[in-house]
This record gives sequence, structure tokens and C-alpha cells, in this order.
Amino acid sequence: MVSAPITSADGKGRLRLWLRLLRATRLIEAELRERLKAEFDTTLPRFDVMAALYRAPDGMMMGEISRFLLVSNGNVTGIVDRLVSDGLVARAARDGDRRAFIVRLTEAGAAQFKAMAAAHERWIDALLADVDPDEAAHLAGTLRTFQSKWEGGH
Repeated sequence: MVSAPITSADGKGRLRLWLRLLRATRLIEAELRERLKAEFDTTLPRFDVMAALYRAPDGMMMGEISRFLLVSNGNVTGIVDRLVSDGLVARAARDGDRRAFIVRLTEAGAAQFKAMAAAHERWIDALLADVDPDEAAHLAGTLRTFQSKWEGGH
């Protein structure tokens, strides 16, 4: 089967899609940032690091967190340093290697994350309440397919 040539209209449609995805993401992220600050006095990056660690009860290396969140090691280091000082995260040398650290949520960190995650889920549900469930499932499937192609090296 031969693919049809990409037309200018196709390209413009994809550009509009990208801009709408970006705008929608930014609007939702801005709302989440405000709510996390107001309700939990925390930031979205801290929430994201804690979410990654919650999914990895055995902990993660700093570089793993960076790769998972698609951010620089420097960004993660600053966030983890503050989480450690707040008692929400513990950092330990990996197998005696003082240069490599495993980072884990503390009990207090896990408890705080659970509360934030429950609120986050409620907020997302409310923010996307106007999206038909079937449309949401279709869009999620399409984005999952796109994501897997890119993560697989497209």
C-alpha cells in the first residue's frame, strides 16, 4: 500500500493540533499549579518527582527520575534536595557508591503524595468533565499510539 502524499492542508491541520494540545496542556498545568500551591503549598515539579518515586517503591536513581520526567539532572537535584530537607524523601548511597544515590519517598512523603494524588485526580476529573468519556478514551488511545512510536525511536 502506498501512502498518499502529505498535503499542505494536512501539515496545517497537524500544526493546529499541536498548538491546541500545547495550549490545553498549558491551561490545565496553570490551574494545577495554582491548586497545588493553594491546597498543599507545593509545586507541580515537586508533585511530579513524588509521583515518579511513588511508582517506584524501591526507589530511583537521580538520572532515572530525570529521564522519566524528561527534565535535566540539575532540575531534579534541586527538587530532591528540598524534598529531603522537608523530610518527604530520603537519599541513600547505592551499594556503597557515594556518587550514586537511590531516592525514595519517606512515610511522610508517601502520605503527603497520596493526599495530593487524590486531589489531583478530582481536579483533573472536574477540569475535563466536559469531555465525553468515549472521546476521552479515543484521544487517549491515539496519544498512546503516538507516544509509543516516539518512545520507541520513531
